[in-house]
Amino acid sequence: MTSLMAQALRSKTNYHAGLAAEAIVANDYQRRGCVVAKTRWRGRGGEIDLIIRDGDDLIFVEVKKSKTHDQALRRVSRTQMDRLCHAASEFVATEPRGQLTNMRFDVATVDQGGTVRIIENAFMEA
Repeated sequence: MTSLMAQALRSKTNYHAGLAAEAIVANDYQRRGCVVAKTRWRGRGGEIDLIIRDGDDLIFVEVKKSKTHDQALRRVSRTQMDRLCHAASEFVATEPRGQLTNMRFDVATVDQGGTVRIIENAFMEA
């Protein structure tokens, strides 16, 4: 197998693993009584993996999958957080309360065993 073919296979595998991780996290929020409003929403500011409705509140979720939760968490960069915030601002502009919409930013990590860990208000600690 050429290195280009191997790279394409890894990329495809990672893409599908990311989709599976997002589905696992979405199910976790649904079990908590939340509603998945959007998946992989893309605006000018960037992409948001999951947008969750918890009553009138919005939760913007960045999903990371890796062998361990700590490894996944380390993959969330300041630049990525900034892009997520810009995209969220763009999304809430379409909401009835606009920028006054109650919202939070969560990071959800999924380990190699499929276990989910959600860090609520994750950006408050960054």
